[in-house]
Amino acid sequence: MTVYLVDFENVKSDGLCGIDELAENDTVYIFYSVNVDKISFAVHKKMIESKADIKTIKIEVGHKNALDFQLAGYLGYLLKEDNTREYVIVSNDAGFGPLVSFWRKKNYNVILAADITKLNQKQKYKNMFTQVKGLVEDTEQAKLLTDCILKYKTKQGLNNAIVKVYGTTVGGKLYKSIKPLIMDKKGK
Repeated sequence: MTVYLVDFENVKSDGLCGIDELAENDTVYIFYSVNVDKISFAVHKKMIESKADIKTIKIEVGHKNALDFQLAGYLGYLLKEDNTREYVIVSNDAGFGPLVSFWRKKNYNVILAADITKLNQKQKYKNMFTQVKGLVEDTEQAKLLTDCILKYKTKQGLNNAIVKVYGTTVGGKLYKSIKPLIMDKKGK
């Protein structure tokens, strides 16, 4: 019985990671705007397969942090309607931290996470680093590859970044070694 409020402008499709694992009694509100309103077919497929109740809310834009304010206001509305559920703000925007603290001090179950799996950024990095370290022996290479995987949205961008640092031969080998971890990224 969890309610997710997704800051789609901030997390984009990465924030929907885990949506296909949700239960029937979970609800997802995806806050988006004309600035960011596209998802991949892979993510769309996961949304369709999800058992959760998924709702989209197109927000009014034109002012700085417009989506953040509307999401925060909607959270207050939802808490008034049902204060027994867990509420997860899905965003990498640290500005939501004080909002979460405010509601937690009032004994509401509100958390901030990087995606629907409820991982925060540090946990997400640690999990990815562990997976990369399992494929690449050198710790420094594993750190750089983890940074690149989390930073670049496309396979081409990721490959270019790795080759830029390690050259074509070593970079190509490193890229091939992490390929199982980047299947969801756009490109070939």
